[in-house]
Amino acid sequence: MALDSIRSNRVRAGLTILGIAVGVFVVTVMTAAVHGINAGVSKSIAAAGPTTFFITRWPSEINSCTGSADSCPWRHNPSLTLDQAKAIAALPDIREVSAHVGSSASIKYADRELGAVSVDGYTPGWFDVTGGDIVQGRDFTPQENDAGATVALVNQKIVDRLGLGDQAVGKHVRLGGQDFTVIGVYNPIANAFDSGDKGKVVVPLLSAYRRLNFTVRWLDLTVKPQPWVNRDAAMDEVIAQLRVSRHLRPETENDFFVSTPEKIMALYNKIVGVFFLVMITLSAIGLLVGGVGVVAIMMISVTERTREIGVRKAMGATRGVILWQFLVEAATLTSLGAIAGLAVGGALTYVVRHVTPIDATTPPLAILIAVLGSAFAGIVFGLVPAARAASLDPVEALRYE
Repeated sequence: MALDSIRSNRVRAGLTILGIAVGVFVVTVMTAAVHGINAGVSKSIAAAGPTTFFITRWPSEINSCTGSADSCPWRHNPSLTLDQAKAIAALPDIREVSAHVGSSASIKYADRELGAVSVDGYTPGWFDVTGGDIVQGRDFTPQENDAGATVALVNQKIVDRLGLGDQAVGKHVRLGGQDFTVIGVYNPIANAFDSGDKGKVVVPLLSAYRRLNFTVRWLDLTVKPQPWVNRDAAMDEVIAQLRVSRHLRPETENDFFVSTPEKIMALYNKIVGVFFLVMITLSAIGLLVGGVGVVAIMMISVTERTREIGVRKAMGATRGVILWQFLVEAATLTSLGAIAGLAVGGALTYVVRHVTPIDATTPPLAILIAVLGSAFAGIVFGLVPAARAASLDPVEALRYE
């Protein structure tokens, strides 16, 4: 009966279904995107290892830095240096220290050129803390880093866009105006914040300094303790070493910041929380629009079917039966909207997963919640029209024209 009623009022039902579908569509796509981003970020952070920690001259927390000394005093912190990285690496409890600096440069091969691709300079051992795959060739050696050799690893996007072909290793490219030899094809762990869509290049850190004029100002360190060492103890040891090498007095605060994977994930979760708030707001608007449509269409339906209600009551239908009939109709209407929203959202999720670096997936629980939530919304919004139908006097209903 509910489906027959919807078919007999296709336009009205379609507009109501559209309102519900928009809300469910927004929830589906944003949930799938956030789920995929979560997986990528977690994988990137986990690649460094659970005991690894990071040292920077800037804080990992979000703050309202306007450029003034009061709002961002960390801007006056002295930069980290390679000598400090070596001093940390010499500590007995530290297994490895990877120094990194990032910037951008143009890259050219034959008659093709890409502008402002991401270039990362690393010290040897970087691969153990960044993760990913070297699908062709090899990593650079400590000797190549010490010599500032003009060697580079590129990602598949650069291989494709520059036309380096299946055998990219050994070919010469112009990186930042300097001749570099491709020694490997490296595919990093993709995520929404570092997709590599514009190209990504990895070079030895000293090559970045000497050949590409990178500055040490934004140098950061990734520290990996020995397997048997407690991370907190290793962090205390590293902080003490840095304070000595940076000549800090006992009463002076640290002029550097130490972050753990947990702190980075906490910051990330704060950012994601904003997306969830937007998602909930947009979906609520969609459901509200659909809910108003449910009330309107059900009130019209009750008015049009007043005689039918009178006949059913005269045949013995109780108030509960009439109430249930119209609640089922309202729930069917919103459930169809949820299914339509899930179908379109699922199609867009498929496109996002195959076109972008986001491994977007819709959790089964989210699908179940969307359908059940929409059905419940239909019951809530359809309650008033259903109650009106159930309260009709059968004699007056039979006389209705």
